[in-house]
Amino acid sequence: MRAESFREGLKETGYVEGQNVVVEYRWADGHRERLPDLAAELVARKVSVICAGNINCALAAKAVAGTTPIVFLTAGDPIEDGLVASFSKPGGNATGVRLFSAGLVAKRLQLLHELVPMADVIGFLVNPNNPTARDQLKAANTAATALGLGIQAVEASDERQLDEAFETLAQKKVLALAVGADPFFNARGKQVVALAAHYRLPAVYEWRESATAGGLMAYGTVLADAFRNLGVYTGRILSGAKPADLPVLQQTRFELVINLKAAAALGLKVPALLLAQADEVVE
Repeated sequence: MRAESFREGLKETGYVEGQNVVVEYRWADGHRERLPDLAAELVARKVSVICAGNINCALAAKAVAGTTPIVFLTAGDPIEDGLVASFSKPGGNATGVRLFSAGLVAKRLQLLHELVPMADVIGFLVNPNNPTARDQLKAANTAATALGLGIQAVEASDERQLDEAFETLAQKKVLALAVGADPFFNARGKQVVALAAHYRLPAVYEWRESATAGGLMAYGTVLADAFRNLGVYTGRILSGAKPADLPVLQQTRFELVINLKAAAALGLKVPALLLAQADEVVE
């Protein structure tokens, strides 16, 4: 879906992959330490534009790109992260799309509380290596306090720690989980969903793919829009536009996906009012 949406954006600007443009893909598969070498490899191949799908990719590209244009997708603040000078006038060789993912923590907790009201403590899974982890946890605690709930934070930055995090939640008898926004969790989405199912832990996720893959519920930015805009900006730069002149786009359309099959397996009945809010229901 993401690659397809990116191609749609390219096509809007007159570029069709395999016809008048070549797209070279590189994947770190959730291993952040691989990113510097992958970015350097692309620069060595003298690509016209580097597209970076998250903040870690963007920072790795920025470190080695020189004057090569960068189009990024990030859930963080690109100004604080040193990618651009401002949203309206990036001023350098990078621009892109900003998601409001980390800022949706409170909404995800609210939705989870509506679906699992008996859970008075919510688990919150974060990657301590993510620059936004502290802000996400702070937002989770603030939102939980407003709802009269507690937060049990667990950390994971590799597969072994993921297993340990879920074991900790089980030992603490936590009855629901919110998965933090992080590229590693996205790359290990099926593993996270499987662990939640194994421990019979109702969970809310960042992206729709987790819900369609068997997870209970997801609430986040409509990624198809974001990747289409990534493709549009890439095409415009290929046609001669300068990143410095392209304002950072801010995605403001969100979607709620609920998986009824997962809810039934957990013995949960989804309230009618919550179902009515869903943009997609998986049956």
